[in-house]
Amino acid sequence: MTQQVTIEVEGYGTVEAHAGERLVLALERGGVDILHRCGGVAKCTTCRVTFQEGEPDTMTVAEYDKLTEKELLGQARLSCQIECAQGMQVTPLQTVESSGLEAGKTPADTIQPEPQWTTRPGASTEG
Repeated sequence: MTQQVTIEVEGYGTVEAHAGERLVLALERGGVDILHRCGGVAKCTTCRVTFQEGEPDTMTVAEYDKLTEKELLGQARLSCQIECAQGMQVTPLQTVESSGLEAGKTPADTIQPEPQWTTRPGASTEG
């Protein structure tokens, strides 16, 4: 049985999720109109969130590369590349409503592209 976790979402309250579920999908299912123009494959950065608590120490190489390219590394995370865990408190940075754009296709159930994991800069496991 999959463990349930509660995620605090600024401006939306709590969202119930499954541990390991993609954050972008949990947010959307929980009523957050999170933008995801590329369909959750770490290509567009529209599904950005910031963490107040519970930021994972790991990130996918695809997320690292895209945030580095867009000069957002250390400023935001991509919800399409994050697995839900207990204790997360996030703020969605772009929504369908705030942007005036349409969300892209629904992201797959599992992180795409196939994740290769790395440690995020500033993680508690670094150094």
